[in-house]
Amino acid sequence: MKKYCFGIDVGGTSIKCGLFRMDGALEEKWEIPTKTENQGESILPDIAASILQKMQEKQISKEAVSGVGIGIPGPVNEKGEVPCAVNLNWGYKQISKEMEELTGLPAKAGNDANVAALGEAWRGGAEGASHVILATLGTGVGGGIIIDGKIVSGAHGAGGEIGHANIVPDEEESCNCGNKGCLEQVASATGIVRLAKKELEKSAEDSLLRTGEVTAKAVFDTYGQGDRLAGRVVDTFSAYLGRALAMFACVTDPEIILIGGGVAKAGEPLIEAVQREFQKAAFSPCKKTPIKLAKLGNDAGIYGAAKLVC
Repeated sequence: MKKYCFGIDVGGTSIKCGLFRMDGALEEKWEIPTKTENQGESILPDIAASILQKMQEKQISKEAVSGVGIGIPGPVNEKGEVPCAVNLNWGYKQISKEMEELTGLPAKAGNDANVAALGEAWRGGAEGASHVILATLGTGVGGGIIIDGKIVSGAHGAGGEIGHANIVPDEEESCNCGNKGCLEQVASATGIVRLAKKELEKSAEDSLLRTGEVTAKAVFDTYGQGDRLAGRVVDTFSAYLGRALAMFACVTDPEIILIGGGVAKAGEPLIEAVQREFQKAAFSPCKKTPIKLAKLGNDAGIYGAAKLVC
């Protein structure tokens, strides 16, 4: 009888690992460094060694483990293959196949943002929901879409890449992806700072944002203090994000939309602003779709990775 599974979240500097029971209870979590030198050749062997060591330490047999799930920062297809993962210095790699060979356990891989959405649907802010959109607002904008309890990865592993939807058609600067006008350029932490600096340049209006470093946190802090200029920045940001989420909802019709990532630390003021703009733009059957904060934080990846094999 299977009792355990492993969830692995591979990042550019560290790899988060979790040992779970089949019901989603987290038994233990730990981290190991991500060694990206030599085309990241030791990353999967290091993960396998850490898993096997943990099994030995806990006296867990292979027969008791359902498998190893892995979240990767890059496009992953349904076979567990990546064409490349720039942050890991990987070219094409058969992740699931290699991990199975290294551990002797079943393995499945997915994109890290998609896997995080699965984790939130399993044991997080959308627990119990089968249709979920997760938007993660950090340095960039990531996302994950869950339909009928399954990740939408798509034909090229690019499903759920909501940050690169074209939402600002008159944008002149390029996104990191090479296109112009991506949601990421206006809804990420760096995007919010861009919007704020543009607003500050447009007028000499008094604002608390002129008194210190302009950050996404500062924008929402001063917004909460009634700063009018910060209010316009939040209005612009929430209009872009709200309209984008309304478009995605029109396609997937989620039960709930979650917002996570560092920007989500702004809390309910952010949710209220985005919900207001979402309701203006959403197709009528979707207007009442709740938008809430994600709950699992940095653990969403290991939970979702475990769910791939639980």
